[in-house]
Amino acid sequence: MGIIEELRRKNNMSQKELGEIVGVSQNTISAWEKKSPPPTSKLILLAQLFGVSTDYLLGRNPGDAG
Repeated sequence: MGIIEELRRKNNMSQKELGEIVGVSQNTISAWEKKSPPPTSKLILLAQLFGVSTDYLLGRNPGDAG
């Protein structure tokens, strides 16, 4: 399970509900959860919504270089 999916489920949201909040389709949420990261503007919105960092959403640890 990816980070976005994990956060969505912890917040009892469907893909459709999350999509409505961030202004994208359910299919887009599915793609973000499976393979492709969201664009920067949506990444920031998701981080704010879930109260996490963008690095966390991208699977990066605070000490990661690059």
